[in-house]
Amino acid sequence: MTSSDFGDKTRDGVTIIAHAEVFVGWGRITSTTIDLATGDGATVRQVREIYDHGHAACVLPYDRASGCVMLVRQFRLPPHLCGDEGWLLEVPAGLLDADAPEAAARREAAEETGLALGPMRLAFATYPSPGSLTEKVSCYIAPYTAADRIGPGGGLAEETEAIEVVEMAFAEAMTMIAHGRIIDAKTILLLQHLALSGEMTGTSAGFSDSR
Repeated sequence: MTSSDFGDKTRDGVTIIAHAEVFVGWGRITSTTIDLATGDGATVRQVREIYDHGHAACVLPYDRASGCVMLVRQFRLPPHLCGDEGWLLEVPAGLLDADAPEAAARREAAEETGLALGPMRLAFATYPSPGSLTEKVSCYIAPYTAADRIGPGGGLAEETEAIEVVEMAFAEAMTMIAHGRIIDAKTILLLQHLALSGEMTGTSAGFSDSR
């Protein structure tokens, strides 16, 4: 999404009155004024600042045979500034750039974990913070084995990435959610999805091959 996507239009009971760029850097902050039709027939005016840096994709690699998942640990400044642990355990993820979501997820998995993943399944797509971000994240799961490793992972030096590859038992990862040691939203959602899917216990609950 870019500023050119915003014009004077009415959709979903919303009329965009004004739209302006507030800041342009790696991402873009815009201020948009809207008239919002409420359920009682009234209209309210709202001003919202929106951050746009494009859409993203992520993938949770899992190994049925070993009962493990492949995650990465990297530093995130916002949690650090909020007083939380800044080194987060996450699934491999990144912005789409010019790629389709699945291609982007494969690229990030290769760069960050060193895995060349085979078949991937779209679990869901989500807006992680719809009140302020335009970003939509396409979330995948994919099985892997030791034979899928093509490199050490760790991210790209030219992007100043400092990424640790972390393979751990799926059960341990689920326990870390309960203990507040995994706090990244997309990672929690994908781990929970994998738990409900039955993939790690040999059942097929929660999936349809027609997807």
